Amino acid sequence: MTKPIAAAAGMILVEEGRLRLDDPVDSWLPELADRRVLKRLNAPLTETVRSKRPITLRDLLTLRPGIGVVLAEPGTYPIQRAMDELELGQGAPSPAGVPATDEWLRRLGTLPLVYQPGERWMYGTGADVLGALIARASGQSFEEFLRDRIFRPLGMKDTGFSVPANSIDRLAECYWTNFGAEELKLYDSAEEGQWSRPPAFQSGAGGLVSTADDYFRFGQMMLNGGILGRRRILSRSSVTLMTTDQITPEQKAAAGSGICDFVHRGWGFGMQIVTVRDDLSASIGKFGWDGGLGTAWDSDPTESLVTILLTQRMSDSPAGAAVFQDFRTLAYAAIDR
Repeated sequence: MTKPIAAAAGMILVEEGRLRLDDPVDSWLPELADRRVLKRLNAPLTETVRSKRPITLRDLLTLRPGIGVVLAEPGTYPIQRAMDELELGQGAPSPAGVPATDEWLRRLGTLPLVYQPGERWMYGTGADVLGALIARASGQSFEEFLRDRIFRPLGMKDTGFSVPANSIDRLAECYWTNFGAEELKLYDSAEEGQWSRPPAFQSGAGGLVSTADDYFRFGQMMLNGGILGRRRILSRSSVTLMTTDQITPEQKAAAGSGICDFVHRGWGFGMQIVTVRDDLSASIGKFGWDGGLGTAWDSDPTESLVTILLTQRMSDSPAGAAVFQDFRTLAYAAIDR
């Protein structure tokens, strides 16, 4: 659930005039300037055309920069194989397996885009680029900016890209079934795990570790329109924009089923928005996101409700674990007013 926090950080820089939504990011990220674009998804990496326009901050916030996770069996397409070989973090969150930010950007810049900027919603990579952009535009590391502008003001004392040694005993180990296998296996330990030490790459797509109390404070701030207590993090206008569906019907149809249910949901800046009430817990306008390592957050303006579920088992499918829906059903069934 790092993506919504990264999006909030991006909007802080917009409000301060340091970034603009529709300006090219080329001046901050020259590695991604003058892009080439694949002629088709299954094309060799040499079969490209020129990009029709540069990548913008809006593209990153809406996951439409033209490149991201290809939802197909690993190795199906040349671009998938190239991204895996370059260790660009296309699988489950794995901080130790990704190079440092400048090298990550250099490697990404050697590849063509899959689609034209703004053309197609693609999961993941845009949020990682967003984190790198925030670091360069702010003159701080991504984590330092988040700590100064979001975590400390909100009292999120247990949130960061790693867990300090004196708190590592509080970190839950994470398990998985390797997407379909019957046996439950350890994915990441606590004391010797990947979040026990600072990563080389601070991932805006899925790098943060946190607690229920901390993430509640972020979720409540968003529900309150950008403020918690006396600390304003974002303007109400920014929160409204972030939680407004930005994806066109054509883009939803092209994205198909999978990570985001675009039949009943939309995508704003870094998070999903309910657009059609299809079950008990789906209030129209509710926003949030589910993390791949078994976590879920929603803020519901209609019910003035924040729900957070943190498990220690990775989701078995892109659609999320059944326990997410059971948890939400129980929460909404308990509303007595």
